[in-house]
Amino acid sequence: MLTHQVYFWLKEPQNQESQIQLKEGLEKLLTIETIHSGSIGVPAATEAREVVDHSYSFAYHTNFETLQDHEVYQTHPIHLEFVENCQHLWERVQVYDFSLLD
Repeated sequence: MLTHQVYFWLKEPQNQESQIQLKEGLEKLLTIETIHSGSIGVPAATEAREVVDHSYSFAYHTNFETLQDHEVYQTHPIHLEFVENCQHLWERVQVYDFSLLD
């Protein structure tokens, strides 16, 4: 199992239209057939601590059964369309990919 986590910092984090457009784009990404499971979220209202980063606008989390499934996702037309249509909304994107330990 491979986990793919993506964090987005919007250029205009208070702009509701930007929030809606990114959320809709992320929801469409979740329809890609090689995704085993996935979710979209925003920073939780947890305690502010030095080790907690609440600065991002959206978090996107997906799981893939195989590395090949992830590779198909990366070049899938829906993913490419998402980047093309939404990249103007963010000022930063950070990706964390990891494989689950047995």
